[in-house]
Amino acid sequence: MAVILIVEDELFTRELAGICMQDWGHYVLFAGSVEEALSVLKSSQPIDALFTDIYLQAAVFGGCDLAQQAKAMRPDLRVLYTTGNSATTQLKSRFVAGGHFLGKPYTPTELHASVDGMLAT
Repeated sequence: MAVILIVEDELFTRELAGICMQDWGHYVLFAGSVEEALSVLKSSQPIDALFTDIYLQAAVFGGCDLAQQAKAMRPDLRVLYTTGNSATTQLKSRFVAGGHFLGKPYTPTELHASVDGMLAT
């Protein structure tokens, strides 16, 4: 079981991912913006992994910037990025070292495999 912070500005997508992860035995925290996520990350709450959308409302590359800040605060944090846009080389160059990627739309099976892969590293 891992503690996973889901950062997604689309409520339905955020809740669906959370339900799946909870069904797999993980403890899930939610944030709808970079600001909300940073507040959670600054708390004493244990967090093992960050699952973040890259393009959050009003924050181009917000998920990438968030992951950079999160890793600075919590160096052992694992990161899984997602977006419905194509992950270009330029975009992937913004990923933190060891960051994983899952394109949207994804199925619960694909999400499960990606979360397991991220947590295994």
